[in-house]
Amino acid sequence: MSFTAYILDVLTDSIYPARITVENGIFTEVTPIIVNEKTRMDVRGLVIPGLIDSHIHIESSMITPAQFAKIAVRHGTTSVICDPHEIANVLGIEGIEAMIENAKQVPFNFYFCAPSCVPATKFETSGATIDSSDIEFLLQKDEIVALGEMMNYPGVINGDEEVLRKLELARQYNKPIDGHAPLLSCEDLDKYLEQYIVTDHECSNVIEAFEKKMKGMKIMVRDGSSAMDMESLFDIDDAFSRVEDQGSLGIIFRDIFEKRIFSPLFDFIVSDDKHPNDLIEGHLNKSIKKATELGIDILKAINMVTVNPAYHYHLNCGAIVKGAKADYVIVDSIHDFNILATYVGGECVFDGENVLFDVPEIEAKNSINASKKSASDFDIYYEGDECEVNVIECSDGDLLTKKTTAKLAVREGIVQPDIFQDVLKIAVVERYGGNNVANAFIKGFGLKKGAIASSVAHDSHNIIVVGYNSEMMAQAVNRVIEDKGGIAVVSEDFNESLALPIAGLMSNEDAYDVAEQLSVLHQMTSALDCQLVSPFMTMAFMALLVIPSIKLSDKGLFDGDSFEFMDVIVN
Repeated sequence: MSFTAYILDVLTDSIYPARITVENGIFTEVTPIIVNEKTRMDVRGLVIPGLIDSHIHIESSMITPAQFAKIAVRHGTTSVICDPHEIANVLGIEGIEAMIENAKQVPFNFYFCAPSCVPATKFETSGATIDSSDIEFLLQKDEIVALGEMMNYPGVINGDEEVLRKLELARQYNKPIDGHAPLLSCEDLDKYLEQYIVTDHECSNVIEAFEKKMKGMKIMVRDGSSAMDMESLFDIDDAFSRVEDQGSLGIIFRDIFEKRIFSPLFDFIVSDDKHPNDLIEGHLNKSIKKATELGIDILKAINMVTVNPAYHYHLNCGAIVKGAKADYVIVDSIHDFNILATYVGGECVFDGENVLFDVPEIEAKNSINASKKSASDFDIYYEGDECEVNVIECSDGDLLTKKTTAKLAVREGIVQPDIFQDVLKIAVVERYGGNNVANAFIKGFGLKKGAIASSVAHDSHNIIVVGYNSEMMAQAVNRVIEDKGGIAVVSEDFNESLALPIAGLMSNEDAYDVAEQLSVLHQMTSALDCQLVSPFMTMAFMALLVIPSIKLSDKGLFDGDSFEFMDVIVN
């Protein structure tokens, strides 16, 4: 197949007319041509490389890899580097291989990472463990291109033997190592980087990103459903305010931002976790537009999702050059960036209206091994009329939490939530046969009644529930158990759920169907006065112990700064 078109050359940041030939899925000719007023291009629009998401957890979209591909190609995405540590925490190697097998059935490029932290910590219960011998098994697979994010940064810093063995294996097999180092700085960051951990997607402010970049890391700018760091990282005014009192370092910052050359500080734009209701609206195409609105040059933004990840992960794509895989997208213009068609390996997979392939299903096996719960399972007891409790404080669009306290009333020996302070109950129910329940308090959800529960609770994916009333919390958890995994919203007025029977994480339905069901649940949480844009995504991260500052696992309330358990009741 040969055609003429205007192309975006991401290696020279230029646009020019060219004759392109594709044979057996590979670009065999990319030759610049001279045009005049009589020249007619075969392709209307601009041909750009297929977009690459260099860090995503497919499971967070609540759909299978094949269904993910079906929606992603509509937005110009042709490749993803995905870390399947969500399903690995539930089903181990079996889950990873099921994801790889499903991904092979569709014309889309799925590149996988070997999950480095399953479970993420020793302070929670997971359904599986992936040790260094499992990592070596995975690193030998052709589909595995990297060692997944090393979330156990205390283990790295303190020289944990098993952690270091996994990192050594990645270097031995010449695989890049992805990082996860929220707020890590100074000597601790230096120790972390000694292990050749290269990327980080957890930067939440410019100072943090700049230090990591200066020390050699590649910075991933996250634009997900719950964590939306792009605004804080690309916001020039915010950058100025943060560097005002930074001395000589501040002078360097100001020079960078005044000259608007800050985009080279950042290497990739990634999703990390994307809910289906966001995914149907856009993927990296939407993130590129947002980046340009925040001051990033459009060509640099495109590089962050094409040639940069391709080069880093050693992929034969990401640019329109001879010898590369013919993954490309036709857009109407560089500025409007509307997707007209998507090609993978030279074959059209989206023609501007329809996706041109079918998807297979994954067999759903029940992974929920938990008994039904009663209201008393979610009560916290105290002798007295009032007590002070430690509280998780969450906020919209941020995975970081704050430690705070609240004084709560005690009635009949049970500590009561307080809707006037927006202090609600939160619990994590172990779902792998132990049936343990850990209870605490949380601020930021705004619920005035009812409860919401989910079997999506990073990273061990026990059942997490937030509510005002213990009875409602029990009903919500029991609905999730009945559905063999999923999300439930319960109140005196309604009881609705979204079933996720594949590992309690995913559905075989397509993105639009899952998004519609999720939208109904969002409307219900809004009716309960929830204040969060993505309440289920936010709730899911309240169990992720490796992101500071205070979280909850099935074993208890956890201090993410000191990396140890803490009491719910103060003193």
